[in-house]
Amino acid sequence: MSTNLSARMSALRVSPTTALFSKVEEMKKRGEDIVSLNVGEPDFPTPDNIKEAGIRAINEDFTKYTAGNGIAPLREAIINKLSKDNGVTYETNEVAVMVGAKQALFAALCAVAGEGDEVIVPTPCYVSYPDMITLAGAKPVLVNRNSDFSLDLKAIEDACNEHTKAVIICTPDNPTGRVYTEDELRELASIAVRKDIFIISDEIYEKIIFGENRHFSISSIEGMKDRTIVVNGFSKTYSMTGWRLGYVCGRKDVIANSVKVQSQTTTTPPSISQYAGVEALNGPQDSVQRMVAEFQKRRDYVQERLKAIPGVICQDIQGAFYAFFDISAFLGKEYEGAELIEKDTDLCEYLLEKYHVAAMPGSAYFAPGFVRISFASSMETLKMALDRIEAGLKAHKC
Repeated sequence: MSTNLSARMSALRVSPTTALFSKVEEMKKRGEDIVSLNVGEPDFPTPDNIKEAGIRAINEDFTKYTAGNGIAPLREAIINKLSKDNGVTYETNEVAVMVGAKQALFAALCAVAGEGDEVIVPTPCYVSYPDMITLAGAKPVLVNRNSDFSLDLKAIEDACNEHTKAVIICTPDNPTGRVYTEDELRELASIAVRKDIFIISDEIYEKIIFGENRHFSISSIEGMKDRTIVVNGFSKTYSMTGWRLGYVCGRKDVIANSVKVQSQTTTTPPSISQYAGVEALNGPQDSVQRMVAEFQKRRDYVQERLKAIPGVICQDIQGAFYAFFDISAFLGKEYEGAELIEKDTDLCEYLLEKYHVAAMPGSAYFAPGFVRISFASSMETLKMALDRIEAGLKAHKC
């Protein structure tokens, strides 16, 4: 019997966020006082009206398999949302409900890319994009963004070749908090047309935007609907991370292939979650407005605190709930109670072990020299965490 394992799997990383989460949980079990700013999860409860819809689904025995592409009322609610919010009209066979936005993204990748194909990923990027591309059998092509985290459009176009199938973008962006402008998305659309490729647009944070910034979906550009695969979900906007509910929208053959992936893996999305999702989209949206208003306050506080630390470079956070800041000035130094800190991973390990703050190293997002923290925590928690981070950074030996 052969004992060799899959060669493709050997190329995959364990998700850095999942690995750090597990370590933090072990430290907490030992009684250590850890402030966790590493997980991208709203700290608000799922709104009551959505929870009640899930409970009704259970009480009314809506607990069986559903259609592989999701229940009709939810697909209709998604179509209405896309028309109202994004200005794009979809048919029912152009929308599929999935087990979270992450599965929606992976299914879409499997639908359009495979062996010998390439998918361009502007970096910094969400940790799972390159590995999902690899798991789909294609090759991730990493392209650096500009220093302000805008898209380097020339670099993207230069990276395109006869093997390129798609470019993945996320707006608002994890990890940088960048919101792409309409102008740069229109230029990206022009590249997609010239090179005959798809744009996979991850819009999971679309409602969490600050100041004068606005979300613009590239799918709304004339001629781009059939070239764009939109991925979205309920986890961030409605604080439904554990409900595992997302969706993918695009050309009907892309969606049909995406549904094939789901049918052969998870079969269908959770029935109870889908009925809750109908209420999330069709019900009152005041809970979303309150959550975003609170995130705005936290964003302002975190951004001000980070910018006040000498040596930290933190750009304005335009959306999502992450601060992604440059800590390269703190590398190559020795710290009290620690060995020489050479990399961002060393610095995050030092902050966790010595100051009990969990943060994600930028290298996990293919951006060494940075750190990402989530401000999806209470103001009290954020103040404690930033006090610790500031103390830890200032503890270096000159």
